[in-house]
Amino acid sequence: MTPLERLRLEKAAADCGFERTPSLLTDGGLELRSAQFPEVVLVHTSSGGFRVSASTAVLLDGANDSAVSVADLDELYATLQRASAIAKTMPNRVADQFRRGTLHLPQTTEAERLVVQRVGQDLFRNALMDYWQGRCCVTGLAVPALLRASHIKPWAKCLSDDERLDVFNGLLLAPHIDALFDGGWISFSDQGGLLVSAALPAAAKAQLGVSTEWTIRHLKQAHLPYLAFHRTSELRKAA
Repeated sequence: MTPLERLRLEKAAADCGFERTPSLLTDGGLELRSAQFPEVVLVHTSSGGFRVSASTAVLLDGANDSAVSVADLDELYATLQRASAIAKTMPNRVADQFRRGTLHLPQTTEAERLVVQRVGQDLFRNALMDYWQGRCCVTGLAVPALLRASHIKPWAKCLSDDERLDVFNGLLLAPHIDALFDGGWISFSDQGGLLVSAALPAAAKAQLGVSTEWTIRHLKQAHLPYLAFHRTSELRKAA
């Protein structure tokens, strides 16, 4: 690795959330770390591009062996940003942050409990914004003010804060898709394909612009139990 390559990699790491000074490995790669999470990412130069590996395979979308090859610096940025976002929102981390943040908040009155709930909802939204990189996971809409943090298994039906604040129990959705999903008019398969309730009239489906091309990519194994719950308990049955 040349000094210029190392400088570029160190800047990419810092820009993407790996703020600790990278360590040079004996094989010439760089070890990237963050104070915000324990997972480690390794980057090696490879045939004009880069090879990225991680201590946990889930950080790298589409990687079966905890490693992916990327062609250029732009693709490396996207890969590192995605890995950092997933690491920051791994199961229980948001819930742990919520418990720390609300430990000393009073919860005696309904108003006080609503304040605590709002804290949790804000943390959940921020986590989904990180995980889905500020885009609707179906349409790609990237206007933050319009995006909705949608629970797959509804907040009121969750059994614990770990479920309520699990980033894998959430989808970041455009408003019209959120309304359809939250109301049980649509759901998604384990492969991310659209499922439309038989209770939604064909005319309404056309008027709402419901498209068979709506698909969620980058679903993880941890999403699947929540999606199964939604299909079973939330998706409307035919009248």
